[in-house]
Amino acid sequence: MRLDINLASRPYEDARQFWLRWGTAVFVVGLLTLVLLTLDISGWSHAGRDRKAMARTRALIAERDRTRAQAETTLNLPENRNTRDTSQFLNELIERKAFSWTRVLENLEKVMPARVHLVTINPQLNEDNQLGLKMTVAGDSTERAVELAQRMEGSGRFADTSIIGVRSTQSNTGDTEQVDLVATYVPEPLVARSPAAKTEAKTASEPPKGSKR
Repeated sequence: MRLDINLASRPYEDARQFWLRWGTAVFVVGLLTLVLLTLDISGWSHAGRDRKAMARTRALIAERDRTRAQAETTLNLPENRNTRDTSQFLNELIERKAFSWTRVLENLEKVMPARVHLVTINPQLNEDNQLGLKMTVAGDSTERAVELAQRMEGSGRFADTSIIGVRSTQSNTGDTEQVDLVATYVPEPLVARSPAAKTEAKTASEPPKGSKR
């Protein structure tokens, strides 16, 4: 029978096993702390950039709101109310698909006499709150402008057509006369349009180059 007797004043401890176990745990905890600290610093940095971007966006929105308010104030001035009302009326027509530059120009093209061409066209409200058109055409004689006015009246798409001004001009195209006309535009009823025309009327085209809106 064998008996192991420890006569040392301090009990024997396996220090190698102790440091191996606890040292590994401390290392893992330290590494995890370092990772969390890195993620926290990175998140704080990204949050700072986001805050700056949000501040810039808010500043842009505030600036646009101020610009819009100034524009509305200007439009509400008595001398600008006619322009405001015309703009609102045209926007409502476009939203209802009742006005299209493409349709207007197509209707004008059908009645335009030879050697007469459109110079400018400007939509506006007339006294009866209807869509009026003020246009300038150019050609080699005023008779052709008179013929245009007569054709517009007979087309069914224009009414109250009249010539309000005539002036002589010089151009390389042979145009010697410019004539100002006004007319009331009569939109084509939606029920009478073909499917292709309805599709085309879904978007209001921009006015052609040289025209006024």
